[in-house]
Amino acid sequence: MDRQHIYTVSELNGAIRNLLENRFPFLSVSGEISNLRRPYSGHLYFTLKDDQGRIKAVLFKMQQRYLKQPPADGQSVICRGRISVYEPRGDYQLIVDQIDFHGAGNLQLAFEQLKKKLDGEGLFAREAKKNLPAVPRHITLITSPKGAAVHDFIRIAARRFPGTRLAVYPVAVQGDQAAAEIAGAIRQVNSRLDTDIIVLCRGGGSIEDLQPFNDEQLARAVYASKIPVVSAIGHEIDFTIADFVSDLRAPTPSAAAELLLPDARALLDTVRNLRNRLIRLLQDRLNRLADRLALQQQKLGDFSAPLANLLLKVDQESMLLSRNMENILQSRRQRISAIELRLERQNPDTRLQLSISRLTSMRKRLVRSAHHCIIANEQLLEQQKSLLEAISPHATLARGYAIVREKNTLKVVTDSSEVNPGDQAEILLHRGRIEVTVDSCSREPGKQARQG
Repeated sequence: MDRQHIYTVSELNGAIRNLLENRFPFLSVSGEISNLRRPYSGHLYFTLKDDQGRIKAVLFKMQQRYLKQPPADGQSVICRGRISVYEPRGDYQLIVDQIDFHGAGNLQLAFEQLKKKLDGEGLFAREAKKNLPAVPRHITLITSPKGAAVHDFIRIAARRFPGTRLAVYPVAVQGDQAAAEIAGAIRQVNSRLDTDIIVLCRGGGSIEDLQPFNDEQLARAVYASKIPVVSAIGHEIDFTIADFVSDLRAPTPSAAAELLLPDARALLDTVRNLRNRLIRLLQDRLNRLADRLALQQQKLGDFSAPLANLLLKVDQESMLLSRNMENILQSRRQRISAIELRLERQNPDTRLQLSISRLTSMRKRLVRSAHHCIIANEQLLEQQKSLLEAISPHATLARGYAIVREKNTLKVVTDSSEVNPGDQAEILLHRGRIEVTVDSCSREPGKQARQG
């Protein structure tokens, strides 16, 4: 009797689908795009082919926002995705998550070669991974401060465990210099040793965008780090060399925050549950002891008073224990509230408003001081002007006096002995001047020389 199972067509297609999806959960396929079409649904259907074969492929509309350029027939690409079977027709096809265009093939080959090399040197070994603290006190994010990834991490971290201190070490995460900057940042943070965890943080992108994280020197910097390094790069489907060498790989930056930080509220609930459980266990034990004491009291009879006092003492200790546990929980709640208040005071928006207010006040004071200083200087200038006008030679000349100078040397003559008859001189008046020749000189005060 033939006991072999007879499949229906749908059963066979389903079995083939499970087999292919389990065997190829994620893979990369290179080839040329042909027969590209976009129906009303917006999905892209095409054939990926090479010289000897072809396979059907589909890129759903929701994944097309990650494309760097629209695909076209004849393009050589690398498609990253998974194999699946469309059971109604029994067709198997490639479900594409990402398309890498020109040059991606060489990058993928270099990626695989470097991965094999570093794996052979033991950089990916599990025993080389460092343990991460259960509740980190300080986390340093090596990332671009302008990216959305770092803001997602900070938002989730603030929600889950606001007591953890976060620092951002700004670097480029894309471009030719990015790998060297990130490796230098890892070494710089290690030189201070003031953080518990380093997180390499970046949003998703193509294989070219993520190329800095496939750098050999960066991989060796991560491996040499004394501080645990967490890789939070790209989307869940993106893999880089840094993912393999780091101590923990998070699918996304948001997932990294979820993995590294416990939920403060959940911890508080756990503490409450443990407290209640401890109280119940202690109460049960005390009740059993009280029952035993009551039994012994009945047996002893005359020792009823000491036993009663002991029971009262047990009740008092039980109440004291309960109060102490409540005080401890209240202290923890106050500490969490203080941390939340401190975080609110450190909010960049609050600090910015205070700085703007101080700057406005200082600007008003500076304007007032400058105004008073200008008025004071104008008054002083007016006084100096009046004084200069009072002692000015022009004012003296205006009163009828004159200045005599030798014509050649322009030396001012103040004594008749300084000139001789026949010398040329000039007399400066309030308006104009007169050229004269000295006929005679006299030393009598007030007597002027005769002019020619």
